[in-house]
Amino acid sequence: MSATPPFKILTVCTGNICRSPMVERLLQQGLDLLTPGAYQVESAGTGALVGSPMEPHIAGFVRVLGATADGFAARQLTPELLNEQDLVLALTRSHRSRIVELRPSLLRKTFTLRELARILPDVQTPRGADVAERWAGVIPLALRARSMRGHDPKDDDVVDPYRHSDDVYEQMRREITPAIQVLIEWERKHTLGLRPRQH
Repeated sequence: MSATPPFKILTVCTGNICRSPMVERLLQQGLDLLTPGAYQVESAGTGALVGSPMEPHIAGFVRVLGATADGFAARQLTPELLNEQDLVLALTRSHRSRIVELRPSLLRKTFTLRELARILPDVQTPRGADVAERWAGVIPLALRARSMRGHDPKDDDVVDPYRHSDDVYEQMRREITPAIQVLIEWERKHTLGLRPRQH
């Protein structure tokens, strides 16, 4: 049994069958390759289609990008679920607002996915700290950086593709996957030197 519990990340969209499950599975897969067991990534919806599997387009994206869609079931966002999280990644600003309504104390732990991906590369983080220590240091700095001007707030949202055309699904993929990659690359950068070199 690990002495250190995993750092818990919750991703949140509306129905919990498109955007947030895609982030959950791809982010978990990427982080596990770097620091196995250090993160637990899950998802929920503000108006979840409870018990539903991933939408087929999304399951296809997830598989093509190297993760699994197996065993997924949508679930409803609740205050109790939010209370367990170390970081919450909303897919739009309206989801972020709903999260904070349910749990006001999470104001300081909630970002949209694209917002955090935009901010994170410019935040100075001490190399070599463990996962929880890194995030404890970086989240307050990211909150300060949030107030900086110079971008369109709409750029922090990911489009909802549900029941729309293939073009909208593709737009969603283009908005989500680079942001996930930024978080994974940030983790890669800050885990260098923590593990012995493989021979």
